[in-house]
Amino acid sequence: MVSGIVSLVFDWSALGSLTASPGTGGVLRREPGDFRVEEVPAYAASGEGEHLYLQLEKTGHTTAHVLRELAAQLGVRDRDIGVAGLKDRHAVTTQWISLPAKAEPRLATFSMDGVRVLETTRHGNKLGLGHLRGNRFVVRVRGPVGRAAEAQATLQELTERGVPNYFGPQRFGVGGLNAEEGLRVLRGESRLKDPRVRRFLTTSVQSMIFNAFLSLRLERGVFATLLLGDMAKKHDTGGVFLVEDPEAETPRAERGEVSATGTLFGRKARPLTLDAGALEAKALAAFGLSPEVFSSRRGDRRLTRVFPEGTLVTPEDDGFTVAFTLPKGSFATSVLREIMKSDVDSAALHDPESSEEAEE
Repeated sequence: MVSGIVSLVFDWSALGSLTASPGTGGVLRREPGDFRVEEVPAYAASGEGEHLYLQLEKTGHTTAHVLRELAAQLGVRDRDIGVAGLKDRHAVTTQWISLPAKAEPRLATFSMDGVRVLETTRHGNKLGLGHLRGNRFVVRVRGPVGRAAEAQATLQELTERGVPNYFGPQRFGVGGLNAEEGLRVLRGESRLKDPRVRRFLTTSVQSMIFNAFLSLRLERGVFATLLLGDMAKKHDTGGVFLVEDPEAETPRAERGEVSATGTLFGRKARPLTLDAGALEAKALAAFGLSPEVFSSRRGDRRLTRVFPEGTLVTPEDDGFTVAFTLPKGSFATSVLREIMKSDVDSAALHDPESSEEAEE
């Protein structure tokens, strides 16, 4: 652990929120069908090519578990199976998976409880992680104190102002174990040898630092504005630029055209500078780390806010159902936390195999 500096246990109450409503409260995931996720593809399959695309619906399994079973039953090598995102076990999820087309004759024999093949088609390339536009969520909230109208008002505010793009609890493991071991990896103290596991664990630390930086922006009232030294991103084109004149650029941020980004530290992602850099350095220092310890990671920039689309709230006898679409890499729990104002989803609910796409 980081002695006396920060807690590595994920806690929504430690992270700043955007909306001021008291929250509806309520219970999630009383049964798997209460949480539904449908992948939104980045592109339509062409209908021809050397790769077979399957649209699968699964319940009660991680994506990794389904992929292993597909490989075993169809005689396909693990490395030849493609997937755009990993999805949670505690939900009904729909996603696309690619296989070598030669496996198609054996597909009719595939059988797995809780898994259905909804559609098949062909395409010219294998699916890769990140080959999706986003995810559509339909979530049942049972037994809330607040009414559907309150949820609708909060969701409308998030649509206009943006959602704080926090990494959700499933990124950090039970009791912060992922982040704790990730710190050991970064300090050279871990005995783990598997490079994939080591990368995953250090990603947890990157994510926790990002969350701390984003929370500071909310606390200081600079969530929807820009600071000198920010690296801002255009929502329409994805272009990233250095903010040298905050007064000139902030109106674009207030209109939702651009947003600040935070650093996922690594050799290709330079730390922020000037006023924005001072805020980011404060978040990093709380973990007793420097940017240099992330040199083994590529690094990236992450938007501090995203805008939900297709929002809908439907009253139910025992609560309400909320529906929305988020871009890839964003967590539904960030939206639900603002609506419910409760400790949305315990990290203990999730599997180590799930990634940020579990909520995305």
